[in-house]
Amino acid sequence: MVDNSPLPPERLGPRLAEVYAVLGPLYRRVARLVEHDSPRSGLSIGVRAVLERLEMAGTAETVPQIARTLELSRQFVQRMVNDALAQDFVELKPNPAHRRSSLVELTEAGRAAINALQQREHETMGRVGGDLTEADIETTLRVLRHMLAAVPETDPR
Repeated sequence: MVDNSPLPPERLGPRLAEVYAVLGPLYRRVARLVEHDSPRSGLSIGVRAVLERLEMAGTAETVPQIARTLELSRQFVQRMVNDALAQDFVELKPNPAHRRSSLVELTEAGRAAINALQQREHETMGRVGGDLTEADIETTLRVLRHMLAAVPETDPR
């Protein structure tokens, strides 16, 4: 039987370390799947991150805004935006708030590409199994958000 009382710090740390130990390989495995699918979808893992961010934001953003949100360097995000531009997945719009920092906007082709990739992923993840419940997923997200909030941010430059 699982104890539902909060763990003391000396037990919490090792248990959350187990979560980190699973997250790393899981993230890398998913990244490899995206990269493997790249020839079909045209999306590298970096371009995918930019398109997904813009799709989630629902609005155009600057490269620095995207970089901050994704916790990536501006230079890397700029390279990914350039790749996405070359594929007509995004377009640059004038930014009334900042003349030198254009807004990056998702095109219909970019929206279609990220939505198709997400649909394939959702179908794959739907076959995970394990009799997972909505409560299981909510608990997992709550734990991961606490873990994210507890890890200090560093400048990804």
